[in-house]
Amino acid sequence: MLLREMELSVGELAQVLGQSQPRVSRHLKILADAGALERRKEGSWVFLTLADALRTDPVFALIDTLADGEIKNLFRSDAVRLESVRAERTQAATRYFEAHAAVWDQIRSLHVAESEVERAIADALGSADLGCLVDIGTGTGRMIELFGPQASQAIGIDRSSEMLRLARAKLDTTGIRASLRQGDIYALPLPDEVADCVILHQVLHYAHSPAAAVAEAARVLGAGGTLLIVDFAAHEREELRETDAHIRLGFEDEVMTDWFASAGLQVDRVQHLEGGELTVTLWRGVKATATLTRRKAA
Repeated sequence: MLLREMELSVGELAQVLGQSQPRVSRHLKILADAGALERRKEGSWVFLTLADALRTDPVFALIDTLADGEIKNLFRSDAVRLESVRAERTQAATRYFEAHAAVWDQIRSLHVAESEVERAIADALGSADLGCLVDIGTGTGRMIELFGPQASQAIGIDRSSEMLRLARAKLDTTGIRASLRQGDIYALPLPDEVADCVILHQVLHYAHSPAAAVAEAARVLGAGGTLLIVDFAAHEREELRETDAHIRLGFEDEVMTDWFASAGLQVDRVQHLEGGELTVTLWRGVKATATLTRRKAA
């Protein structure tokens, strides 16, 4: 019932339930072996999420029907304790943002306002149902916060367990449900052709092999699906390699178009947002064939 509300770590579940981690882990293993839960390791933490609704919904229907007053009171008590987990996540996120605000503000000052970039992204994605949305390098979860409500399913992937915990804290406060997973941009923890829309927002300039990252994004994209990359146009701010760990100093349109084509994608939109020392570019492409099939991620 707790995981019905939000993804939780083993430690957080133990905290809410007032039980030891070994005892909680034993019961979680039983539920996972039964196919009711999925376990995802992120650094030294293990997060739990519900399995497919087709498997879990009948269980919840039974609980909702048969739970008496005493059981419902227990659920309410647990829900109150769950709020302490939300509060702790929010406090941790606030501390992190305060510590890194100066660095992020410095980067933002080099290009057009973030609000203008986000408006352009919204225009590129449109207002229709996005189906299964995958945000690669989700960071703080901003893209899911903005566009998750348009998706039937939202999945955020990041290699940093710390960033995933920050994203959880942010999305918890907005009430947006998402599956957040630790993974590498070159080996996404998803099967082939599972997504209808994939976003890489300010991620590719950190990639050692951006062409491989584009190809991997295309792999998980279903036929007719959309890939949207938002990043910097080619520039000469060499100091960003040292101060902000940028590996690539932006990208030329022709190079990006070639990477899309090699991955089986046809670029149908390129938009440059100027107005600062750095130009932000949106590259949008569609995977071959026009039939869009909605799928649910494993």
